[in-house]
Formats: sequence, structure tokens, C-alpha cells
Amino acid sequence: MTRLILIDRDGVINHDSPDYIKTPDEWLPIPGSLEAVGTLKRAGYKVAVCTNQAGVGRGLIEPAALTAIHQKMTDALARYGTRLDGLIFCPHHPDDQCSCRKPKPGMLLAMMAQLNAEAEDTWYVGDSIKDAEAAAQAGCRFALVRTGNGRATESKLHDRGPYLVFDDLSAFAASIGKSCPCCLP
Repeated sequence: MTRLILIDRDGVINHDSPDYIKTPDEWLPIPGSLEAVGTLKRAGYKVAVCTNQAGVGRGLIEPAALTAIHQKMTDALARYGTRLDGLIFCPHHPDDQCSCRKPKPGMLLAMMAQLNAEAEDTWYVGDSIKDAEAAAQAGCRFALVRTGNGRATESKLHDRGPYLVFDDLSAFAASIGKSCPCCLP
């Protein structure tokens, strides 16, 4: 049984921007987020990122720049002695109607299949309603973090099914690292 944590990128691992994260210099980790990935890995979870990157489809982010941003994130995680087990992104414009762009579950389902995880053994950690909807459609559990858009999302999420709320990825990792997932509040 693979225990899997899927994580949104912008607003959860790194600071978000309404103008998109377009260069490696703009990618800035949220304090504690990189260490949180290590905490989850040490607790026996596989950890992967599933992120919408519509800036590519809008022509605002060059594919090479997105690769460099992800390399910066990978290098930063390595400095904390950890790594991701997977990373998947949707580069499509919101009007493209692809199956991978959240709130559709395509990325989450693909990563669960790639890492051999069942939905009941998977969490998705995000900061938006689209993240919550993708998790629900994929059949996995959802945890909202208050970083990024999370505080604004929290007040709108009340009718979106069961979920847990944490101040940030670090708080989620600390909680899940101490408990088995079925014992979380």
C-alpha cells in the first residue's frame, strides 16, 4: 500500500502571485514548506506535486522557464535532504477544456496511478476550491492550507464535503506525521 500526499505548488509550497510565477527568481518557498516535504517523506509517504500552470497556455511562461522553476524547487528540496516522488502540471489555457486542469481530477488520477496509490490512501493539499473539487472527483482526502488563497477559500468551502484545515503545509505535515490518516480530526 502506497501512502501518497499530492500537493498544489503555488500558494502551498511557494508564494503565489496574481501575475503568475514566471521565472526562477519569482519562485520563493513559503517558510517551512520544504522542510514539510521532508517530514512527510520521513513519515513514510510518497510526495508529489500536481499544479495548474495556465501561464504556459496563456503565453506568459516559457516552457523552459517552467522547467527552470521546477529545477529550482527540486534543488531547494535537495538542500533539505529530500525530494519529490513526482511532479505533474497542466500547461493548458483554461478555455482548452483538457482533462488535466483542476478542478478536473486528471493530474491527481495520473499521479496516483504512476505512484501505485489508491484514492483512500491519498491526500491532496491545496489552497483553492478547484483543489478541493479535484480531490473530491479523484476520491482522495483534501486538506486546505491557509497560505496562498487558503484564507479566502476557507470561508467559501463550507459545503464542499469533508476536509481538514491547517495554517500551512508544515502544520499539515506535523499533524499527519504524528498520526495515521484515519486518526486525524
